[in-house]
Amino acid sequence: MKLIITLIAFMASLCSPASAAEKKLKVFILAGQSNMEGHAKIETFDYIGDDPATAPLLKMMRGADGKPAVAEGAWISYLTGRYDGSANGEGTGNLTAGFGARGDQPTKDGGKVGPEFTFGLMMDAAFTEPVLLIKTAWGGRSLNTEFRPPSAGPYEFSEAQLAQMQKQGKDIAAVKAEKEKETGRFYRYMIEHVKKVLADPKRVCPAYDPAAGYEIAGFVWLQGFNDLVDGNTYPQGADGKTRDYSKYGVWMADFIRDVRRDLGAPKMPFVIGVLGVGGLKAEGNTVAFRKAMAAPSLLPEFKGNVTAVETAPFWAEELDAIDKKREKVRQMSYFLNSKHKDHPNADGKMTEEEKKEYLKKFESELISPAEVELWKRGASNAGYHYLGCAKTFALMGKAFAEATLAMMKEQKSR
Repeated sequence: MKLIITLIAFMASLCSPASAAEKKLKVFILAGQSNMEGHAKIETFDYIGDDPATAPLLKMMRGADGKPAVAEGAWISYLTGRYDGSANGEGTGNLTAGFGARGDQPTKDGGKVGPEFTFGLMMDAAFTEPVLLIKTAWGGRSLNTEFRPPSAGPYEFSEAQLAQMQKQGKDIAAVKAEKEKETGRFYRYMIEHVKKVLADPKRVCPAYDPAAGYEIAGFVWLQGFNDLVDGNTYPQGADGKTRDYSKYGVWMADFIRDVRRDLGAPKMPFVIGVLGVGGLKAEGNTVAFRKAMAAPSLLPEFKGNVTAVETAPFWAEELDAIDKKREKVRQMSYFLNSKHKDHPNADGKMTEEEKKEYLKKFESELISPAEVELWKRGASNAGYHYLGCAKTFALMGKAFAEATLAMMKEQKSR
């Protein structure tokens, strides 16, 4: 009799709220602009295996058949579209490669990856519970305007901006109206989509158990390039050499608070992926901007629940060196067509065939065959997209996952 009572008690414990809580769907949100979209072509995966330090990462990213791995315990909902927000659509399924940049075909495999791939694989390995990634990303979007959080208030034009527009003869009222229309638009797209997915998680994640529910377990933000190059919003600083990006740090803190409030997750672990374009050798505005991006992680209120992850260490320096040579070739092509006085076609008499041959010789002397092959193996896009290097994006996703897991562990230990 005592044995029966014990068994009944044990079975009841399995159905208790605490047990159900342990099975909660783990939800992670990823958001940002083009680098969160991800412009690394799958064809650059082999390059990851060339480095003994990252070869194990490539093994995780591929199945036994050599094809990109499919995370059996992780699913993704990916809202994206054109940079202006038109043609928005949702891609869903088990997490695998192909959920990178998709342009105006958001429901189709784009043949690219961003940080979501290794991030999701890491989370799938870390939890016995099902994992759901909700990714919202569009190229060319800024924090100061399109992703501007509600607490930041309306975009305010400086006196210098207004004077410049007046000088250019622009309709200031029309410009302000357009800015007001764009302000916060992608922030709203993001929040609306997350809420839509979480209203019916089973639509995307078949393994979701309504009785167990879900937990918003983390948020990853990877953005910044459009703010970095925005000289209107961020004027020259007091030193006269670099722009003052302090407002970005203020708005980033607003963003974190607003996202947590709007999603009902007050202590949700938050990762700021600090822009790493240019690598560790970057200077001037880039360094100043990185400090502003990371600034919120130093605030007392965010201690232990916001982490700034530097992505500059993952920049592919050897590919960047080749890209600088490729840029010289691009410049030479321009000069050959512009009658530049300091270049061979100064008088404009070179034929198209002569220009073609000259450029071919110039490139072959500048870039070795080995460098050509290395570029093909490891790169697939421009510098502002981390050279489209899958190794870089894989390392970023891994670092974002590790930072998130560390915060989750710290919160659980309290």
